[in-house]
Amino acid sequence: MVNVVSNNRAIAAVELSSVGVGYEVEDAMLKSASVQLLIARTICSGKYLIIVGGLVSDVQAALQAGLEAARDSVIDQLLIPNVHESVFPALGQSVVLDQGHTGALGVIETFSGTAALAAADAAAKAARVTLFRIHVAMALGGKGLVLMTGSVADVRAGVNAGAAEARERGLLVSEVVIPRPAPELFADYL
Repeated sequence: MVNVVSNNRAIAAVELSSVGVGYEVEDAMLKSASVQLLIARTICSGKYLIIVGGLVSDVQAALQAGLEAARDSVIDQLLIPNVHESVFPALGQSVVLDQGHTGALGVIETFSGTAALAAADAAAKAARVTLFRIHVAMALGGKGLVLMTGSVADVRAGVNAGAAEARERGLLVSEVVIPRPAPELFADYL
């Protein structure tokens, strides 16, 4: 569950290969600055994921402290100084779509949860899409998944931007745009 307050202007994530080191990194991040813990948990494949939010300077300090504590356990890490506001509800799985608010379906699949966050932010900044799900690594074998909807052109632009971000990180699995999806694909979100 993600609890989000309105002063989150930045987000940082650290994905680690060690659960034990994950707890140590989480502790270092929380003690180093005034950040809000958004997610801290074990994820598939025996990894640990930490996501914090807050003011840019605090999030930068927390990430730096976390990386120093992580030693050689970092799989992926991310800092987004001015994260798009739609990332938080999608990450918290609190987006509910209206029947008439669905359009094309865009899907970005990544090899890490951290890369999915980066892809989601890039997609939301590039196009007028509604992010309705950012799924980070649970029941996905450690992968990340971003789901969005909107006009075909906007979804295509959002998927292209998000996929480019994940591809640049070397962590893109797939990018899909379905122009006229069956309504059942949105059933869990209506």
